[in-house]
Amino acid sequence: MIRALVTLMIALALGACASHPAAITFHANENPESLADWGLFDVKDGHIAPRAGLVSYELATPLFSDYAQKWRAVFVPKGMSAHYDPVKTFDFPVGTIIAKTFYYATPVGTAPGTSEHVLKVTPAGYQPGDKGLDLSHARMIETRLLVKRADGWQALPYVWNAEQTEATLQRTGAEIPLVFDDAGKSTRFTYTVPNVNQCAGCHATDRTKALMPIGPKARHLNRDFPGIGGDINQLTRLTKIGYLSGAPSPATAPRDARFTDLTASIDARARAYLDINCAHCHSATGPARVSGLWLDSPTIDMRKLGTCKPPIAAGTGTGNRVYSIVPGHPEQSIMAYRLESDDPGEMMPENGRSLTHAEGVALIKQWIAGLKGGCEAGA
Repeated sequence: MIRALVTLMIALALGACASHPAAITFHANENPESLADWGLFDVKDGHIAPRAGLVSYELATPLFSDYAQKWRAVFVPKGMSAHYDPVKTFDFPVGTIIAKTFYYATPVGTAPGTSEHVLKVTPAGYQPGDKGLDLSHARMIETRLLVKRADGWQALPYVWNAEQTEATLQRTGAEIPLVFDDAGKSTRFTYTVPNVNQCAGCHATDRTKALMPIGPKARHLNRDFPGIGGDINQLTRLTKIGYLSGAPSPATAPRDARFTDLTASIDARARAYLDINCAHCHSATGPARVSGLWLDSPTIDMRKLGTCKPPIAAGTGTGNRVYSIVPGHPEQSIMAYRLESDDPGEMMPENGRSLTHAEGVALIKQWIAGLKGGCEAGA
């Protein structure tokens, strides 16, 4: 009896130690409560590192999310690859896991996991992510997974604990009060982790209402990645490791500019910013297609981009302005007004932010100010 009890206790102890997988594990049906059950990361001694098969990547221009930093990574099952498309999201195989971890830099001397104060740092420049993340001055907020199952993509938000050792599934989302510090100015805001249904607000990008990744498109990924061994174009890198098939030379693939790249034209930078922040809704197939305002990079018709275009249904969001874009006059343009507003009933994008992206607004205003032409009354 005693021997049987001891055997049972040892088995339970070994089971507890092996409760999380030692390698990346795709769950075809169940949604684990613990992020660790996917086996994507090792978290140890204030550092989070990707396991074999989890490949970091960055976008040319990232989506603005209340100045949060993002570590993006993708896992594709061995022997399989995503199929290249010049315009749409790449066609990833079943078993793919896309992980996006949101975090903030924190002041020196604070406990990162519980620091209420978070700092403004250069987008995609704080930590490149190829070796994971140093957590000594970083507060982990959430890791969102997009998993490709037999019936399509599913979104799962995991929220990190104060010890920064584990993240748990929060189906109903979460609201996290923070203080954003920027050059001596502090602003209180609430960071919102979306619930599983709200994810469709951005990721249901066409008429089927099926969830789709937004970032893994040719024009967003066609840039160099500052990884181990030096910079390498991401399309080339993903092809070499077998994660992407059918991609052309980067020189002939579509490419969005980095919105912070002052060597690029103001038009290229502004269009890239609108593409990543707005086009998942505002496109010919997106949820906001009926607005007639299409802001994806392939759209070149200036009327569809908003020039001298009155809104179809903007409600109070017009700020008493008549057209989406009035060339030469950002102060008269609805687009600039809605991007600058932090009023939930007026701001654009509608989801994913509480703060105004000062740099993005300045860029769009500069772009509109440089546009030529005018809008006649009733145009």
